[in-house]
Amino acid sequence: MTAPPDDCLARNEWICGDYLSSRGQILTDAVLQHLRLTFLAVLIGLVLAVPLAVAARRWGWAAAPVLGLTTILYTIPSLAMFSLLLPVYGLSAALVVAGLVLYSLTLLVRNILAGLRAVPEETRQAARGMGYGPVRLLCAVELPLALPAAMAGLRIATVSAVSLVTIGAIVGHGGLGNLIYAGMNTYFKAQVLTASVLCVVIAVAADLVLLLIQRALTPWTRKGAA
Repeated sequence: MTAPPDDCLARNEWICGDYLSSRGQILTDAVLQHLRLTFLAVLIGLVLAVPLAVAARRWGWAAAPVLGLTTILYTIPSLAMFSLLLPVYGLSAALVVAGLVLYSLTLLVRNILAGLRAVPEETRQAARGMGYGPVRLLCAVELPLALPAAMAGLRIATVSAVSLVTIGAIVGHGGLGNLIYAGMNTYFKAQVLTASVLCVVIAVAADLVLLLIQRALTPWTRKGAA
């Protein structure tokens, strides 16, 4: 009777320390790519979402088209989205980032707009009475007061992006998704489980960091809760 293999890799176990020690560089590279794609997508999405939300708040007629368009984009399946963007970006990391940006717009625009709409009108009137122009009013009054809702949207968009990055494996730019996809094709249990757990860890860590940033930027919300 043949004895079982000595190491967990040969036995193809789900939990395997040998996998971590022997594939450390591969895992590090995948994590760094995952973080880079997520950060770029959320950052670009935020840069686009702020003016869209401000325009929707400033001109009422713009709200319905902006919210409608971003909602339609969010309903497009990820594979279809990448197929639509493929002629423009090719099989590149930019394809994944562009898709994630479009998905993030719904979450970011809606929450930023909700925050802007929640600013009391008497606060705006008081600021105008003190000589605040439109730009100063927006930057010094409206956006700071809208920050809690905006940060809530940013947290959701970031966690969502961490998950959706894995879909980029279909074009070879999926961060940890590349390892999950390859592991599923070869039934490499340790690789699938390790990469999946790391995705969860990244999502939880990103949400926690953004929560701490939110608490630091909005101290008045803690006072109100107390």
